[in-house]
Amino acid sequence: MWHSVAMQPLAIRGASLFTPQIHGDDRGLFLEWFRADRLAESSQGSSGGPADGDPGWSLELKQANCSVSDRGVLRGVHFADVPPGQAKYVTCISGAILDVVVDLRVGSPTFGRWEAVRLDDETRQGLYIAEGLGHAFLALSERTTIVYLCSEGYSPGREHAIHPLDPDLGIDWPLDVLGVDPQLSSKDSAAPSLAEALDSGLLPRYQQCLDYYEKLRIG
Repeated sequence: MWHSVAMQPLAIRGASLFTPQIHGDDRGLFLEWFRADRLAESSQGSSGGPADGDPGWSLELKQANCSVSDRGVLRGVHFADVPPGQAKYVTCISGAILDVVVDLRVGSPTFGRWEAVRLDDETRQGLYIAEGLGHAFLALSERTTIVYLCSEGYSPGREHAIHPLDPDLGIDWPLDVLGVDPQLSSKDSAAPSLAEALDSGLLPRYQQCLDYYEKLRIG
């Protein structure tokens, strides 16, 4: 029987990286790119999760997105009001991206920190991002396609952005290595800094996010 590798929690609570087993032969390859049971196990203390007693993360699918970007396109940092927020499970099916998780939950021990992982069409890893966390990515290939599952549908009234080049965030985008200027949408170019979003009360609260995670677990 084939078994997928367990998800590995990142340093930011609520983010986990999944490395699948890829089975190939002369016809091509096969992999399980998402497993709900592995996702739940990733945050339970008994399975090496970030904290004892954490509820297992769950992802109730409400929307599936596909994003195609040219090299140097920079999207994010995007997040949604909690509740209900919008959890995401992201994988790259063609090309490569630098995928970044930002802790925007006010009161979190890791507030303002970011963590980056490379997602590409070779390792075919998947990244889970819980409600309340910010998400951004930079396209590293000439043409990159990612797909992601979402726990909630798009709702412009409760979705927001932080400027991905905010110096206070200090995300280490490899723009010099790529030799390109970042391509941002008009919305992302006009997005506030982390400090501005904090002062305006735009950011989610850590305890509110924890309460919502517990509600999802009980539900």
